[in-house]
Amino acid sequence: MNVFADARQNMVDNQLRPNKVTDPQILAAMADLPRERFVPKVKQGIAYIDEDIEVAPDRYLMEPVVLARLLQALELTSETTVLNIGCATGYDAALLGRLVGSVVAIESDPALVALASEAINELAIDNVAVIEAPLEQGYAAQAPYDAIFISGAVDEVPPALADKLTPDGRLAVVVGGQEHGILGRAHLYVRSGDTFSSRPLFDAGTHMLPGFIREQNFVFLPD
Repeated sequence: MNVFADARQNMVDNQLRPNKVTDPQILAAMADLPRERFVPKVKQGIAYIDEDIEVAPDRYLMEPVVLARLLQALELTSETTVLNIGCATGYDAALLGRLVGSVVAIESDPALVALASEAINELAIDNVAVIEAPLEQGYAAQAPYDAIFISGAVDEVPPALADKLTPDGRLAVVVGGQEHGILGRAHLYVRSGDTFSSRPLFDAGTHMLPGFIREQNFVFLPD
């Protein structure tokens, strides 16, 4: 077993299993998928640490435990269709490809689109399409999706994303918590007809996804 395979198994045994990740398909996929392939070469030695990894300016791979628990909440099956928003170098999209029927992964940075496509093609994951597109509105061309996964934290979920889901579709994301180590909270959103409701899942710290940060409005008080 090589050093990266050992690191993957240690990630599963020492990060995921002790932290409520119980889905056998997710555990098996994360034990097999080479996370080091999706980080810059200078960071391959830390590919399996239990924190976010910066893969491009202001872009990160999510901490493995947070990623796994969010995917677990989506209750994915081999028939699920998924929209992955902000796929960066493609790790989340490739992992989803091991778990579901089909994945549309959108990314606004053309350099990251190229890196993600190259890695996914190299690993022969043929049910994932990586597409260059703006992130905030999702990707309507292949909608509706059974599930949406956002690869980063957001200040709020744009209402337009609800329209991209099937009637019983689900969306998983970390909301808030971008500043100075303050934790956000993972949420599961569920569309039921015209209703789009959410429930908190667990506290989670992950970096904000560009394009989903609410603009600050300053109010100037009179003297």
